[in-house]
Amino acid sequence: MKILAIHADYLNFEVKKQAIKDAEPVKDPKASLKECLVVFTAVEKADEANPGGASQQLASQVMDIASQVKTKSVVLYPYAHLSSDLGNPKAAKEILAKADDALKQEGFQVTRSPFGWYKSFEISCKGHPLAELSREFTVQGEEGAESAALEAEKKLKSYWHIMTPDGTFHDLDTFDFKGYENLKRFAVYESDKDRSAPKEPHHVKLMRQLELVDYEPASDSGNFRFYPKGRLIKKLLEEYVTDKVVAYGGVEVETPIMYDMAHPSLAKYLQKFPARQYRIESDKRKFFLRFAACFGQFLAAHDATISYKHLPLRLYEMTRYSFRHEQRGELTGIRRLRAFTMPDVHALCADVQQALEEYKVRFGLSLGTLEGIGFSRDDFEMALRVTKDFYREHKDFVEYLVKTIGKPILVEMWDERKFYFVLKYEFNFVDANNKASALSTDQVDVENGERYDMRFMNEKGQEEVVPYVLHCSPSGAIERVMYALLERTYFQEQRGETPSLPLWLAPTQVRLVPVNAQHEHLDYCEKLADRLHAANIRVDIADEQETIGKRVRQAEREWVPYVLVIGDREVGGGDVTVRVRGQKDQVKLSVEDLIKEVNGKTEGMPWKPLPLPRLLSQRPVFVG
Repeated sequence: MKILAIHADYLNFEVKKQAIKDAEPVKDPKASLKECLVVFTAVEKADEANPGGASQQLASQVMDIASQVKTKSVVLYPYAHLSSDLGNPKAAKEILAKADDALKQEGFQVTRSPFGWYKSFEISCKGHPLAELSREFTVQGEEGAESAALEAEKKLKSYWHIMTPDGTFHDLDTFDFKGYENLKRFAVYESDKDRSAPKEPHHVKLMRQLELVDYEPASDSGNFRFYPKGRLIKKLLEEYVTDKVVAYGGVEVETPIMYDMAHPSLAKYLQKFPARQYRIESDKRKFFLRFAACFGQFLAAHDATISYKHLPLRLYEMTRYSFRHEQRGELTGIRRLRAFTMPDVHALCADVQQALEEYKVRFGLSLGTLEGIGFSRDDFEMALRVTKDFYREHKDFVEYLVKTIGKPILVEMWDERKFYFVLKYEFNFVDANNKASALSTDQVDVENGERYDMRFMNEKGQEEVVPYVLHCSPSGAIERVMYALLERTYFQEQRGETPSLPLWLAPTQVRLVPVNAQHEHLDYCEKLADRLHAANIRVDIADEQETIGKRVRQAEREWVPYVLVIGDREVGGGDVTVRVRGQKDQVKLSVEDLIKEVNGKTEGMPWKPLPLPRLLSQRPVFVG
């Protein structure tokens, strides 16, 4: 929006001719005002996405200028000539009318020049230093508006409880956390609402040491580069989660990463939740980068022909990428990112009963996904967020969820619904710095069916708006899964265990160390590597001109699960001696038994070949 404010001795204007079809009605074609602040205003396209915020900003700017020139008389004068990127007349009229009301509520005498007419005017500017002021602002880009939205989140009144599997609520202050120390750390983090990261997390050193992920100084904060090993892990996780969702019944789609901020359905959503969006401009239009797959999937559902027989309709996308403009103080490592990969599966449901039955299925999907990746239920804590009304109406259902997880959970309850959902759970990982991060989640949404006008044909042949939409990410962001796997190794070390990744995700699963890299030992390693590769095992060869001890220690630093030193005896056809990560003593195995062991531990999981050359001597060093 652009405004030009003139502190005037007088303003006279007269309506002459209608300029647009949707011009406002004219009550009095002439007006004459003295000692007033005349605010010439041009509403722009960017203001359409948040007319409420735009009107508030306009009123705020006018009050600020009026206080400086010490007047309570204001004229709001639409003046299209201030901008070449004008908003639509409907939005402009709405914004000016709301600003008019806001100013009157603050005791201003407001005159509004009618919108949509050609007018003649005569004005006398007072000529003092503050008599002519111009201002330009875009509500969607105002840090103040975003900060206000974030502050509103922080000030949301919540009631915190611990709920045990028997359905009993306990106050945080009186619950006995003995044996549930991790839950206590999680409860303190959530109730404090402090999301900053003043101390570097444990995983940051590891992600570089293992050559997985690194900071990218040439990009925005919260955007990372993934090295070959990290890309392999990320790709395996993406494939695994997608396979789980497709087996559940997910219908995979792909949708754009950016959307028009002026689109009616999206503008309403952004007006309600204006914080933390990335915004860009193209062809004089304002766009935002998606922070989930909701927008594309809902717009596709709006255009689809859907019958009650198709429900629940499960739409799925692995979003590469989603974007969320997290606050700078929250960005450390890959725990919270501004660009991330989010598996997002929505279910359109015909009624509350169908929604709750589907929610149970997806609850199992999320548990199974995390456990399949390699987490145990001891690795995460459950939070459940619910309105009081929904809890009262569906108490048995909430208790079912807690009984299924089988341990106490944190409950956040609201007096009334502030968001689009009435129920949400999260499985949260709590790291060594006592910071929690949500992995799996699902929400019961009661707004977006109507907001996006998603309809289905019911059994009577009548069109009906989809009343319930479920939002699920069965693993959470893929990068955050990697963060949790790395952070978990801190607790492994505290228990005296050897830090490691799940075998199916290890970039190298077996490393062969030839005693003499220029001898037939290397030839044998090549043949053995071919055999292991044919059995879907990622194997490489430490062929550098270093001592055996140094090459074995390097494999330990890279967390290689199985290390085989190959000498004359192994070349002669005997069993191989295997160093198994986490085991004190070496074991002797036949090659066939080694293959069976590795394949048995990775059965049913995706597999990809080595992301780097097999010979270590041929590999670049990505992190010095």
